[in-house]
Amino acid sequence: MSTLPSQLRVPDLQDQQRHFKRAFSLLEQAIARRAFPGAVLAVTSRGELRAHAAFGRQTFETGSPAVTAETPYDLASLTKPIATTAMAMLLYQRHQLDLEMPVATLVPEFGGGDQRAQPVTVGMLLAHSSGLPGYARLYEKASSAADLLRSALGLRLVAEPGTAVEYSDIGFIVLGELLHRISGQTLDSFCRHEIFWHLGMSATTFAPPSAARHLVPPTEHNEPFRKRRIQGEVHDTNAFALGGVAGHAGLFAPVADVVRFALCMLQGGTPIFKPATIALFTARASKPRGSTRTLGWDTPSLPSQSGRYFSQSSFGHLGYTGTSLWIDPLRQVSITLLTNRTWPDNTNELIKEVRPAVHDAIMEALEQS
Repeated sequence: MSTLPSQLRVPDLQDQQRHFKRAFSLLEQAIARRAFPGAVLAVTSRGELRAHAAFGRQTFETGSPAVTAETPYDLASLTKPIATTAMAMLLYQRHQLDLEMPVATLVPEFGGGDQRAQPVTVGMLLAHSSGLPGYARLYEKASSAADLLRSALGLRLVAEPGTAVEYSDIGFIVLGELLHRISGQTLDSFCRHEIFWHLGMSATTFAPPSAARHLVPPTEHNEPFRKRRIQGEVHDTNAFALGGVAGHAGLFAPVADVVRFALCMLQGGTPIFKPATIALFTARASKPRGSTRTLGWDTPSLPSQSGRYFSQSSFGHLGYTGTSLWIDPLRQVSITLLTNRTWPDNTNELIKEVRPAVHDAIMEALEQS
């Protein structure tokens, strides 16, 4: 179990309900509308924990375990900023990673012989402007994790590098392997020892142990590839076929650990990042024109899942399973929302209505308090 940072006092639940009445009500209504069966919310403002509350159950089934503030969730694509991008940030600080370095320099098989792939840089992978496709069902033909990785590294581009933004899981699979080759450590090992340990994120892990899987809300039922209830195993099928450790997905954590990471980003990077590194990686990319991406994060756009009130200096990320983290350094605010909106299948998209409404209600409440 991961507790909240020691310097943060958990506010009284009645105080939370009073200050964030509308936001809490929206989450309860969302559960009643079956947007998701359960959720955990955490809000920090100016270094103070303002909300830390749980709602609903693991599933819609009668008798399903109640979600608690300590419930771990499949973070899905929050893996990209919290693990893969964070690893890139540390290697950059240590002068081991050059953002302008062509990917093919370290990964010669990148691009499958497509000469257009030669100019693709590490920075392009982080900013989703590499020209790689967003997604491919690589798991359908892969006979092993190594086979799937070879397929990902060999995919041909679908656009000229640097000309368009295509949010790409494939790009982060490639990035994870590149970082592995630079550091000599696997993504999970590096993040555990160099990031999570230093931030006290003791409950954050790739591939939870079998004995703890029942604590994680399930994300899907009767998924065609696995033909079983997916609980405590990564929802993303390419990440699953890679053994649960991938640059684009695979991380599990309770909200307290996500709060720890958010506070690190808000407080100048202490104790692992330099302020200049955070500034570089969270600044909106100038190319391609119109991009909302940074090096590993997204920024508010219109309309945005962050809602209407996050400043233009804000950055955040979503996870396919129904998770999100948004950080506003100007207002010194972070909002973490963890759900399993994919239960019992991934067709339900009500969260796209719920999430910005909840963010707006929280920001309005903070302005009034």
